[in-house]
Amino acid sequence: MVLRILENRLIYRPMRELRGDPSRIGIPFEDTSIASADDVRLHGWWVPEREAGLAVLVLHGNSGNISYILEQIALFHALGVGILAVDYRGYGRSDGRPTEGGLYRDADAALRYLHEVRRFPLDRIVVFGKSLGGAVAVNLASKERVGGLIIESTFTTLKEFVRRFIRALPVHLLVQSRFDSLGKIRGVAGPILAIHGEEDEVVPIDLGRRLIEAAVVEKEFFAVPGANHDNVLRVGGDDYRTRLQSFFDQLSEKT
Repeated sequence: MVLRILENRLIYRPMRELRGDPSRIGIPFEDTSIASADDVRLHGWWVPEREAGLAVLVLHGNSGNISYILEQIALFHALGVGILAVDYRGYGRSDGRPTEGGLYRDADAALRYLHEVRRFPLDRIVVFGKSLGGAVAVNLASKERVGGLIIESTFTTLKEFVRRFIRALPVHLLVQSRFDSLGKIRGVAGPILAIHGEEDEVVPIDLGRRLIEAAVVEKEFFAVPGANHDNVLRVGGDDYRTRLQSFFDQLSEKT
């Protein structure tokens, strides 16, 4: 029991207080309340699409909450796509406590909201996941035939990540959570864009390369020179934006 508590504290670093919302950067939005399959109430933001006819489900990393990804939301909004950013259970204003299975259910509920409430066909939805959110995104896209998958700074499996991140002790042997993206990515049916900072000090870039190499669909790996784990978008700049625009354009042409 003690080991499980310590593991959860290692994996999940939620912040409850929101430090802003999209209106702070001039973006209109709606607060959303979404119920997961086990009746945990989730809080999110819906930013309507302007022209693309696509929606992006944004799944953030293991720390902070949705207010920490306003820069990412601003870029997606500038590209004209709709955005649903949702906090996992235990993060921000969402109820509950985070677990691996719980995060998967939360992503399932968010996708269902986009499909059933906002009326986007699955093939018009892109799932974006950052770091741990990338593992949640891969799990979701391996089960549902969404239009595309974008993963940023994402690892292969949690055990391999822990083994590489904590080298001094064999902590990975005690980890029960799996987040096995390497085993699931072959089940993803839509195109994949993987983005990774070349100087990522948290998730080494070779883990990101190994993950995308295991995919069997149309895929692209965008290595961002000079970027670490947290500044990929900022360092990537215009090239980052161009890669996203090209990815969305290709999806629009297919549907």
